[in-house]
Amino acid sequence: MFRQMRRWKQQLTDAQTKEILKNTRRGVLSVIGDDDYPYGIPINYYYDEDDNAIYFHSAKEGHKIDAIIRSNKVAFTIMNNEWLDEEDGWSCHVESVVVFGKASFVTDKEILVDRATKFARKYFPTEEDVKNEMNPDSMSRMAFIKIDIEHMSGKSVHEK
Repeated sequence: MFRQMRRWKQQLTDAQTKEILKNTRRGVLSVIGDDDYPYGIPINYYYDEDDNAIYFHSAKEGHKIDAIIRSNKVAFTIMNNEWLDEEDGWSCHVESVVVFGKASFVTDKEILVDRATKFARKYFPTEEDVKNEMNPDSMSRMAFIKIDIEHMSGKSVHEK
């Protein structure tokens, strides 16, 4: 169903791909938007390896939410920090991950609180900050979304 990577020598291992997903802070969520135009939006996210899923939060309304309701098939792409080759000083190294999956709204309160807390711990420097963000008022204003990963691949490129 999903295509294999054409340039397979550049493919990262599953372990390398998962490490990038765990450690990178932002990615681009792509959905089927209005009038079937692609819509990509940068988001913060949390990757849960045990669930093989990506979690993110959103306002309860908007283009992204409407698109997910219309079609839950999504793509998510991240690029790891690029670095310049020390030998030539100009060529670039970059790693990327592409995920395909299906999005759904997290409605189970216990799962929502647990994953939202893990999400917050990824971005906030202290437990006090996490606790402040996890207040009932903040939680009631957001949608929390899970992407069940159906396929993912990582790639390492040295652009010369």
